[in-house]
Amino acid sequence: MGIVDEDIARVRAATDFVALAGEHLALRRAGTRWVGLCPFHTEKSPSFSVNAELGVYYCFGCGAKGDAITFLREVEHLDFVEAVEKLAARAAISLRYDQNDGGGRDRQRRDRITETLDAAIGWYHERLLSSPDAAAARGYLRRERGYDGDVVRRYRIGWAPEGWNTLVKALGRPASDLVDAGLATVDEQGRYIDFFRGRILFPIFEAGGRPVGAGGRILPGGRGPKYKNTSNTAVYDKSQVLYGLNWAKKEVVDRGRVLVCEGYTDVIGLRQAGVAEAVATCGTALADGHIKLLTRFARQIVLAYDADTAGQAAAERFYEWEKRYQVDIRVLALPAGSDPADLARTDRGGLQDAVKDARPYLGFRLERLFGRGDLSTPEGRARAAGQAVAMVGEHPDPLVRDQYLMEIADRCRVEPERLRTLAASGSATSVPVEPGPARVKSEAPDVTLSGPEQEALRLAVHRPEAVAARLEGVLFSHPLARSTFDVLTQSATLHEAIERADPLSADLLQRLAVEESYAEPDDVIIRLVERAAARELRELKTEVRQAPPERQPEFAPLQAWVKLTLEQMRSDNVTEHGAAVEAEERLVGWIVARHETDGMVVEAK
Repeated sequence: MGIVDEDIARVRAATDFVALAGEHLALRRAGTRWVGLCPFHTEKSPSFSVNAELGVYYCFGCGAKGDAITFLREVEHLDFVEAVEKLAARAAISLRYDQNDGGGRDRQRRDRITETLDAAIGWYHERLLSSPDAAAARGYLRRERGYDGDVVRRYRIGWAPEGWNTLVKALGRPASDLVDAGLATVDEQGRYIDFFRGRILFPIFEAGGRPVGAGGRILPGGRGPKYKNTSNTAVYDKSQVLYGLNWAKKEVVDRGRVLVCEGYTDVIGLRQAGVAEAVATCGTALADGHIKLLTRFARQIVLAYDADTAGQAAAERFYEWEKRYQVDIRVLALPAGSDPADLARTDRGGLQDAVKDARPYLGFRLERLFGRGDLSTPEGRARAAGQAVAMVGEHPDPLVRDQYLMEIADRCRVEPERLRTLAASGSATSVPVEPGPARVKSEAPDVTLSGPEQEALRLAVHRPEAVAARLEGVLFSHPLARSTFDVLTQSATLHEAIERADPLSADLLQRLAVEESYAEPDDVIIRLVERAAARELRELKTEVRQAPPERQPEFAPLQAWVKLTLEQMRSDNVTEHGAAVEAEERLVGWIVARHETDGMVVEAK
């Protein structure tokens, strides 16, 4: 963001992609490509392919694709600017930032905020470790939470003293910077006041490790809300940030799951208990931005809090996320009245077992429902079955609904068909069933591409000098091939074409870039022109049938000319090679002219 485009291109060109990728997976040469096991999904046979010359990769197993910047972003979970800056540092390239579009100024402001936060976090941390006024906070953390000095240092926990402007005076930075960072406010008299006072501070870092805010906990008996969190700033949006993700991301990726808690101490407690894939929302409910962020790391999301209390509204939101982001939302079944931090201190083994046994959200809710009900009597089983059918009816997937209906039938001793009839009628009792949105069946576009059109595009990517002057858009009949050719010819580089292309064309370009190109350009062009000419002849026949009788004799010479020119183009006689090239040029020119005149008959020249 804000980096000059020319410098981004320089970074791409200067990056040895094979060396970069080789730091994360084993690559071996296969022809002109390098192949290895994909780092983005589990596989036994290598399907990850790299074109070192063009600096792009494509996985034929999971569809992952991109260039060096994309690769670094995905494997190290960085944003675009972070990835470019890291690659620039590797290549000893000094980056320039665009000051005209506001991006450079925004970047400078965010950098100032980050520096201010880092300085404040260090100051708060030292205050907790050594200041006499933090003795009560140290005692609370040691007695109530079991945190020793190592834990305090590991998570950079701090102490905000009671004074009105102690931080403002001590930090030695412009007070306006503290306001921008969410560390100070301005009162009615225009005085700068510390935002956190008399609180234990838990610094909040974004996934890359940069500080973005803090959460402050009041000591027992203190005044004010129990927790107070940084307000949204230019670097902090609580609906986009998760506490602890900077520490947990490796374990989240390795284990394929993430535990989402409600509090900072839950995260620390879980990590101390050996459950290191824990994160927490920062004083807000789980939001769309959190789910989107987590999909960069794992697809199984375990809620380590009582998600049943949110009821149907939460169910609709969770099911929507599962469908939209292809995630698996599960719930950790905790003993009544306990939280993850409590269980981490009292029963680590039980906590780890509970994590392994986390149930899908709907299964968790049904288990709670049956646990509250009386299944020892016919009346109790019937009541529980009706409520359970209504709960299952909230799920949008009919196959999932049917699986749970069979479970309900088994638990409540009811025939599955009776429950299916009840569910279909919408007459289940106790819990109203809201009709879901209409489901519209969409037709997927035809993206199958093969033959000379695909070969021609592959040559255009790998050997543009051999085919660029001989290709025209009208030679491509497949919509995907035509759109891909158009964006390729309108772009100065392959990377530019990929950035400008629609998703299907971008995917095709990156796939072609890592495939071998063995075809001879002459063979491919001849087959491509032959097919295009055959299409035009078929259209000519249609025009013949539709033309007035007095004009129909005009078509016969043109048809004969096309057939003769095709024969000349197909000649493999070395002495006639020049005539074959001229025949190809005439045919292509005629096809282009027909399209430029909107399908009207064009005389051969």
